[in-house]
Amino acid sequence: MYIRKIFGFKDMFLWTRIEALQFIGIAIIEVLLFVFSDGLLQIPFTPIALVGTAVAFIIGFQSNAAYGRIWEARQIWGAIVNSSRTFGMMVQDYVNNDHTRNPLSEEAIEKEVKIITYRHIAWLTALRYAMREPKPWEYIMKERTNKEWAKKIHVPEFHMSFNEAVQPYLSEKEIQYIENKTNKQTAILYLQSHHLRALKERGLIWEFSFLELENVIEELFTHQGKSERIKNFPYPRQFASILHYFTWIFIFTLPIAIVGQFHELGIKLTERLSGAEHWFLWLAVPFSVIVMWIFHTMNRIGRVGENPFEGSANDVPISAISRGIEIDLRQNLGEQDSVPKPFEIKNHTQM
Repeated sequence: MYIRKIFGFKDMFLWTRIEALQFIGIAIIEVLLFVFSDGLLQIPFTPIALVGTAVAFIIGFQSNAAYGRIWEARQIWGAIVNSSRTFGMMVQDYVNNDHTRNPLSEEAIEKEVKIITYRHIAWLTALRYAMREPKPWEYIMKERTNKEWAKKIHVPEFHMSFNEAVQPYLSEKEIQYIENKTNKQTAILYLQSHHLRALKERGLIWEFSFLELENVIEELFTHQGKSERIKNFPYPRQFASILHYFTWIFIFTLPIAIVGQFHELGIKLTERLSGAEHWFLWLAVPFSVIVMWIFHTMNRIGRVGENPFEGSANDVPISAISRGIEIDLRQNLGEQDSVPKPFEIKNHTQM
């Protein structure tokens, strides 16, 4: 997620420089066609304005839909933060010797709490790795300038394998259990529930406390399902395709339509400024480029928000959120020196 106070013009220009050069080329070529055809090759401005209006409406729809997906994803992971803190607190208070016939030592109780807490961190790790897994419809990171930005940020899931990341939090037996599971985060929650039931049967968790903990696991399943829904259901491609085609139709036809308007203004100015009609029409180039750049950039901004877990600089920072939860949980276990640091923030961006 981009965390600068403002997305600077320099950044915006670098991000869209390839398209800007294309727009300059298109505008110059079409103005030259107008000049060499002696004004015969032109399009009335009114239909192009109608196309621009349609494109603006579709861009607005796309931007709202994309922002809705980003905001929903952020709300889901905010709920994961709250449920994780609640789960960590409950585990520390509910696992005790109050209802057992075979009391455990304080160290043994702490060990059980640590196992459960670490397994929850493993669930967070599995979930964020699943959200970063590429999908066929995710294309933002295939674009050249987005690849350049990807090199300027740090996405932990792209630099460390899942097995290496989850190993500190699970036992060898548990790692073998989830190894052949397609949905590893679900498998980890199953392990968590089985462990809690075993503790309940030993009397280390009161039955009512067990139900409360199971309710929290149910919440985690709900959050996981909502996050997976956003990941696995893309923004409808028919809307994206229509917007792409309409935007480029507007871009290709705008200069040849707007140059006639500037030519007419030049003719009117000839009475006061001799020869104005020959050079004034070239103002169509910068004005066309500005309009084309605005429409296309708004289109791109909407596209980068379609998949909020893809790994771009505009994603929901699920890695940072997961690491923040881990730090909270492990510090509340009494750990200090072994607690990991937050993930690195590169180029003012946290992931």
